[in-house]
Amino acid sequence: MAAALRGGIRRASTVTLVLYALALGAGIGLATADYATRGGYPFGGVRVGAWTAWPRVGAPGADPYARAVNARRGEIPLTIGEGMLLTADQDDAGRPLDAACSYTVAGVTPPARAWTVTVAGRGVRDPGSVLTRVGFTATEILRETDGRFVIALSPDVQPGNWLPMPRARGPVRLALRLYDTPVAASAGNLDRSAVPAITRTGCAA
Repeated sequence: MAAALRGGIRRASTVTLVLYALALGAGIGLATADYATRGGYPFGGVRVGAWTAWPRVGAPGADPYARAVNARRGEIPLTIGEGMLLTADQDDAGRPLDAACSYTVAGVTPPARAWTVTVAGRGVRDPGSVLTRVGFTATEILRETDGRFVIALSPDVQPGNWLPMPRARGPVRLALRLYDTPVAASAGNLDRSAVPAITRTGCAA
């Protein structure tokens, strides 16, 4: 009787350990998957100044993490034949973009038939809040006489091309989408002067 009881206890302990290991593995797997897909694409980026170009996130051979990020965001990425995405989460000095600070996004874009620049990662809009501008297109932005432009990214209203910050504080990410651009297949050859410079102009106290 005692031997049978001990055997039953050992079997129960083994089953408990197996279930615990499975639960722990599932929890760790879900946590790491959430971490890997919460921000931007983890692999395949090409650094150009403050921007990172993602030429292959829409390719048939895109890595599983890129596909998971696209699925989580609910986005259809641009393929090489359609255009290219560039993102920025820091300024030209390497400091993270912060919603409590103000910036200028100034210069030119690589050649493209059309482009858009937007503040990404705003989250779900409060139904009671006032709808504000989230980006500019190549056709509506105000330009200098030499064709260059300056966008003010700030929590406070600014003259000219103004993009309001999405929140009071926290990280910010910019997305520059180039449509029908010849540089999609050669992102590694992009020069820093070919993308807009991001410069911090001040921060709230």
